[in-house]
Amino acid sequence: MNKESFRKKRNWKKIIGILLFVILVMSVIFTIIRIAQAPSESPIGSHEKVKSDYVLTLLQCILGVIVMFIPTLAERKWSIDIPNNMEIAYFIFLYCAIYLGEVHDFYYLIPHWDIVLHAFSGAMLGALGFFLVKYFSDAEILDTNLSPFFIAFFAFCFALASGAAWEIYEFLADFILKTNMQKFILANGTVLQGQEALLDTMEDLIVDSISALTISAIGYVSIKKRKNS
Repeated sequence: MNKESFRKKRNWKKIIGILLFVILVMSVIFTIIRIAQAPSESPIGSHEKVKSDYVLTLLQCILGVIVMFIPTLAERKWSIDIPNNMEIAYFIFLYCAIYLGEVHDFYYLIPHWDIVLHAFSGAMLGALGFFLVKYFSDAEILDTNLSPFFIAFFAFCFALASGAAWEIYEFLADFILKTNMQKFILANGTVLQGQEALLDTMEDLIVDSISALTISAIGYVSIKKRKNS
């Protein structure tokens, strides 16, 4: 029964992974076609997407295709078994962030879509931090008697560092490729200035922090209870 249940979980992960791969590849093809057709500059008073907008979408879709295989590569290279639920959550996040967010403009159409995704990713990365500590402990790379506070603190720092690395990536993409990942240009073409231009980045980091802190606190309480019992 356990083996049958295990296979079902593996199948769900595989099905969702294949669907995500097909969707992202089709999005890459669609975006390349749109880049060829889109104007270089939007006419005054028009909100039509230009080439740079589709370049951003293409960049995100290609990145999505690459990073979706990271869990599989990690499992093969280091012989680890990442929980299936965590991988499924990862695929769902990529679908929401790239396909819905970039390809279908949910970042502009759905209020606070970016904040919701950062809250989700902060929690997911915090959980990954706990998993990494467990993996290193099982592999006897770390001392197995690490305090619950240290484990929770590591998970929090790992999630926050990952969020900061993503914001650096967004800044470099905007600076080098002239994209709008930091959303300093509104949908109507208005270019934000001063503190308003920093609002997206700072909101993302703050939400990452709150989400990661929440998961770290839950993890701390859980580990503390297990140790006491």
